[in-house]
Amino acid sequence: MRILVIEDDDAIASVLERGLAAEGFEVERCADGPSGLYRAIDPSFCAIVLDLLLPGKSGYWVCEQLRAEGVTTPILVLTSKDGELDEVDLLDLGADDFLTKPASLAVIAARLRVLLRRSASSTSNLVVRGPLAYDLRLRRCTVDGQEVTLTKREDQLLRSLLLADAGCLTRTELLDAVWGAEAEVDPSIVDIYLRKLRTKLAGCAIENVRGLGYRISAR
Repeated sequence: MRILVIEDDDAIASVLERGLAAEGFEVERCADGPSGLYRAIDPSFCAIVLDLLLPGKSGYWVCEQLRAEGVTTPILVLTSKDGELDEVDLLDLGADDFLTKPASLAVIAARLRVLLRRSASSTSNLVVRGPLAYDLRLRRCTVDGQEVTLTKREDQLLRSLLLADAGCLTRTELLDAVWGAEAEVDPSIVDIYLRKLRTKLAGCAIENVRGLGYRISAR
């Protein structure tokens, strides 16, 4: 499984290369926007890990140009920016998923595996769990056909659970995915947001599987 990492920070790129190699991926690296675009057009790559702040051309430009060229390779964006408008822009440009830096290697590898499974099995962006339907591209959630309004953190938490593909995520993995690996927050905040989600997503169960973590399923 060949992965292209487009990242100009050599220290971060090296960590990604070693960590993803340990997870079974074959990794190639590029350090700027133009060369990243040139390499990313290669259809042999299974996924692309893309930084936003690149020399030459930005990650936004790379993502937009790839989709304009008809390249459908899944793109996971790693960004130090944390704002809803940035997230909307990325999704509109064609990114498949994103994580806010710093993100743990375990979470990055897990997200890549989910993107690869989804790419291999279906071109649909819709994830369905019983009465719940979530559009990964539009970040739109409905329950029994009725749209559910989620806060940014609630949305990120739900997205992480759905992308686990019925698997379990630990509290630490959810904390890393939603708040960042180095966020100085009380881990119990995960439970607070899970309670809020359970209230809004009537008809779906967010289960606490003893010894494994949390997962979402149809009730």
